[in-house]
Amino acid sequence: MRIPRIYTAQTLDAEADFQLEAGPAAHVARVLRMATGDALLLFDGRGGEYPATITGLDRHAVSVRTQQRRQGLAESPLHIHLGIAVSRGERMDWVVQKATELGVAAVSPLLSERTGVKLNAPRAEKKRRHWQQVAISACEQCGRCDLPEIHPLAPLPAWLDSVDAPCRLLLQPGANAAAPGASPRRVALLIGPEGGFSQGEVELAQAAGFRGLQLGPRILRTETAPLAAIAVLQARWGDLA
Repeated sequence: MRIPRIYTAQTLDAEADFQLEAGPAAHVARVLRMATGDALLLFDGRGGEYPATITGLDRHAVSVRTQQRRQGLAESPLHIHLGIAVSRGERMDWVVQKATELGVAAVSPLLSERTGVKLNAPRAEKKRRHWQQVAISACEQCGRCDLPEIHPLAPLPAWLDSVDAPCRLLLQPGANAAAPGASPRRVALLIGPEGGFSQGEVELAQAAGFRGLQLGPRILRTETAPLAAIAVLQARWGDLA
């Protein structure tokens, strides 16, 4: 039987007794219906994981005791920062979930001229927290011990000014430039909204050092494009064989 992996925001240590937070506790007690004495794998998003045992459980609290830390899965040697125009509905959830499984290090939701989503500051922060939870759940499932960071919603120009990666790629149908032959350790990958970026935005990205990248002859949907690109980059420079 597969041992459940549970994320906790508390800093973990070996041979420690503590209570899980309300969210993870409810998942353990009410969803997984676990019992005292059952085994867990805990991780705090800072690398490594801790085998643990439930020492006490009721509807409102779950107590655990950790064992010795173990390494867990190593992160990809390729640090991918995905900048993607926000899409409607559940498509953004899908992208965050699958990008986490594919090993991205960070995701920045972006506002562009053709973005169809309008969010005020409180709603934008609520969305960011939701997407971070989507990433946490994906880490629990796929075995990652480090959480990808979900950055606050930002306008495209502001993100372009803040990017810190020597290799900068803009997924763009009809692009002539190929990915560089050298093996970068950090990549910024930019994906546009439905309908793509405006010409002015493309020129702005190019001025910020982004090179065009095309993945085959077909035009991919906004939720498909980042996952295909991440998989290609991980296969070429990361940890996908």
